[in-house]
Amino acid sequence: METIDITTIDYQHYLTALEIATIEHEASIMETREAAGIEALKVVQEQRGWISDESLYAISDLLAIPVAQLEGVATFYNLIYRQPVGENVIHLCDSIACHLTGLDSVLAAIKQYLNIDYGQTTTDGKFTLLSNACLGSCDKAPAMMIGTKHYQHLSPESAIDILQKLSVTGGDNA
Repeated sequence: METIDITTIDYQHYLTALEIATIEHEASIMETREAAGIEALKVVQEQRGWISDESLYAISDLLAIPVAQLEGVATFYNLIYRQPVGENVIHLCDSIACHLTGLDSVLAAIKQYLNIDYGQTTTDGKFTLLSNACLGSCDKAPAMMIGTKHYQHLSPESAIDILQKLSVTGGDNA
């Protein structure tokens, strides 16, 4: 009879003490540890910028929830990144309202200025461009979100101006 060596991941090696403490705090205020999954993903992403496979397995182990279930949560939410992203993640609203009010010209200007397409990151690592189904700004379309800041009533010129300011400041304070 052949034995199979099962390797278990020791999350202590993949998560920092701060991440573990914060996740444990979140789990302590939830009805179940499973309910802390999304918060745990956000905690780790806040520290690392994205959720690696190792981080996903470590969170799964720490919270004692199936990794497939946690992966389902991670891939459902478009603000959880499962691959490395740039310093500034541009979520360009792709709703019908944005399409009707000039999204195509804004998108073309952004793509040309950054020399990237959806899902790509600039070579300097400053920007990642992503599509977002809705940012809730239909009355102020077209819109985009970078970091936590929303930009509305965009034109190709205003979008490029925002990106130029972010290039200089490095944050989402344009």
